[in-house]
Amino acid sequence: MTEDAKDQFATSLDINRRPVRPRVNGAEIVALVLSLLWLGGSALFFLVLGPGEAEVDSLRFVMTLLAVFMPVAMIWVAAAAARSSRVMREESERLQAAIDAMRRSYLAQQQGKGGAGHMEPSVQRKLDEIAAAQRKTETTLATFTSSRERDNGIRKAPEPAPVVESGEDQGLLALGTPAEALSPPLERADFIRALNFPETAEDKEGFVALRRALKDRQASQLIQAAQDVLTLMSQDGIYMDDLRPDLARPEIWRRFAAGERGRVVAQLGGIHDRSSLALTAGRMKQDPVFRDTAHHFLRRFDKTFVEFEETASDADIAALSETRTARAFMLLGRVMGIFD
Repeated sequence: MTEDAKDQFATSLDINRRPVRPRVNGAEIVALVLSLLWLGGSALFFLVLGPGEAEVDSLRFVMTLLAVFMPVAMIWVAAAAARSSRVMREESERLQAAIDAMRRSYLAQQQGKGGAGHMEPSVQRKLDEIAAAQRKTETTLATFTSSRERDNGIRKAPEPAPVVESGEDQGLLALGTPAEALSPPLERADFIRALNFPETAEDKEGFVALRRALKDRQASQLIQAAQDVLTLMSQDGIYMDDLRPDLARPEIWRRFAAGERGRVVAQLGGIHDRSSLALTAGRMKQDPVFRDTAHHFLRRFDKTFVEFEETASDADIAALSETRTARAFMLLGRVMGIFD
């Protein structure tokens, strides 16, 4: 215990000792003066100004005693009440002072042990910085561990249709070519940025990536489904920025895309926020609109990610797993048990 803590603790002990009060206080002095004045006035009235007859009547005698001593008794009852009120007030102040002294002593003792109460915010900040650095390290390592040569699109480019040679000199009629095959493929960086949605209204790069992704048919379907489910969850106060899921390695995501389920992909359900899990589970049971929206979102994410995984590097998968859309998938997937 530090010297300050000892002094404050000794002070609390001194406060807890009952102080020596004077035997006669102001209220009692006033009561004594009023009593003497009343008795003197009563004696003057009955002995000097009263009737001179010496007849003794018991009823009259009792009434005289009540008239003389009843006011005196009331005066001293009031004095006793005032004294009790003052004692209670002093006891309350003394007890409050003792509690304050003990609190200061406890705080001083805690500071003497290392100031743990003042270190909590800085420790939490350090832990957050370490976690952010760890995520960046894992992403960087995933970039170097990827051994696949891939293009920039989110899915494989369609193979060109074989040219059928015939005896007649006819042109090739590509009547069955889909419209998305003729447009340039959506780059993975724009796709990942769009799945995280713009950070603020001034996030110009985010809006540019979102507009590019909405031009891609399959990506736009996933983004629309994610926007719907995120809007519904925000009604219950569930925001993806508040979640801090455990990061799963890219190979776990690849095994999920390959169709594996159970313990091997359980790390994908790395959401541990109990309130978000409970609110989502309750909304899933009670709200059929939310349930249908969540099922549709999970199907779109699963289908899109299977194609994305075929052309994505480990770094791309790690970046996608940190988006708001991926966190919503992890939260809903754990609630619905698709990782079990």
